[in-house]
Amino acid sequence: MGSGYQDFDYQGSDPFPESIGQPKSKSTVTFLVVTLLLTIFGLVQLYSASYNEALLNGVPHYYYVVRQLQFVGLAVLGSVIIVLLPSKILKALAWPLALGALALLLLTAFTPFGQEKFGSRRWLRIGALPALQPSEFAKLALILLFAAYQGQRRKVLLPAVMAFSYAALVFLQRDYSTMLLIVVITVSMVLYSGVRLSKVVTLLLFLFPPLFAALFSQAYRIRRVASFFFPALDPSGMNYQVNISLKAIAGGKLFGVGLGKGTYKLGLLPEVHSDFIIASVAEELGFLGILFILLLFFLYALIGYNGSRRLVGRDPFLSALGFGSVTMVLSQAILNLAVITSLAPPTGIPMPFFSQGGTNMFVVLIASALILHVLKHANRREESG
Repeated sequence: MGSGYQDFDYQGSDPFPESIGQPKSKSTVTFLVVTLLLTIFGLVQLYSASYNEALLNGVPHYYYVVRQLQFVGLAVLGSVIIVLLPSKILKALAWPLALGALALLLLTAFTPFGQEKFGSRRWLRIGALPALQPSEFAKLALILLFAAYQGQRRKVLLPAVMAFSYAALVFLQRDYSTMLLIVVITVSMVLYSGVRLSKVVTLLLFLFPPLFAALFSQAYRIRRVASFFFPALDPSGMNYQVNISLKAIAGGKLFGVGLGKGTYKLGLLPEVHSDFIIASVAEELGFLGILFILLLFFLYALIGYNGSRRLVGRDPFLSALGFGSVTMVLSQAILNLAVITSLAPPTGIPMPFFSQGGTNMFVVLIASALILHVLKHANRREESG
C-alpha cells in the first residue's frame, strides 16, 4: 500500500455524495452559532453554580467565571488564527505540537513544576503563569498527529506509539479518566484511518489487561467500582456526590426552580461548579433545559461529522481532523453525563463548555475552531466543483 487516500479503500470517490442535514453553505454559520450558544450558556451556568463557592473561599463572587473568561479570550484569538491558517501549515505543526505536549506531560510527572490536587498530579505551574493541564493539550495534539497520517495505514503505528506514551504518563499522574479518553480517541482515529476492524479488536484485546490492571492498581479506584455496582455499600462515601446529583436532577422536574435559584450548589453538592455542574443546570432549568443542551450538542456533532464526511476522499487530513475533534468533545460530554446520572463509576471528567477549568475550555474551543476550519474548506471545495 502506498500513501494517499488509496489506502483508505475509497479510491478517490466520496461515499457520501449528498450530505445529510442542513444546506452546506449554512453549515459553518450554524456551527459557529451553536458553539457560541454553548459557550455563553456554559459561562452563565458556571457563574450560577460557582458564586457561592467563590464567596466561601474568600474571593469575589465572579472569580471562577472571570478565570474562565480569560481562557475563552485566549481561545478566541487562537481560533481566528486556526480558521485563517492554511491546512498545510496545520499539518506541518502535527509533530512539533505532539512533542511539545509530550514535554509538558514529562514536566508534570517528573519535575517540581507538577502540582497535585485531589490526589492527582495533573497540573503544571511554571513561575507566575496560571496552572495548566497538559493532558488536555495532549488529546488535541494526538488528533492532529493521527490526522497527519490519515490514509497511510502502514504509518499509523507512529501516532499510536505517541498515544501510548501519553496514556502512560497520564496514568502516572493518577488521571485514569483522561487516560481512558486518550484510548477512546486513539481507537476512533485508528478505525477512521481505514485499519481493519479485526486488527483494532486485536489491539483492544491487547490493551484490556493493562487497562484492567491500572483500574485496580489503586484502592480508591477499587472502592469506586465496588460502590458503582453495589451502591448500598457506601451511600455516604464514594456514591455521595452521585446520589446528591440525582436528587438535584430530580428536583428540577420539567421546568426547574429558576436560573440562580438552585439550592444544591449551596454546599450540598461538592465540586458542583466542576464535574457535576449539569446537575445544577438540571435543578435550575429542569428537563427542558437539559434537553436544550443535548440538542445543541447533537447539532454540534451532526454538523461537525457531516463536514468531515464531505471531505472523505478529497482531503484525508481535514476529514480526519474534523472527525477526531468532534469525537473528543462528544465522548467527554457523554462520559460526564454518564457519571452524574450513575450510568458510569464516578470519575473526574469535566463537561465541555460548562465545567470550571480553563485548560479544558481552551482546548474545547480550539477543537471547535478546527471543526470550523474543516467546514470552511468543505464548503470551498464544493463551491469550486
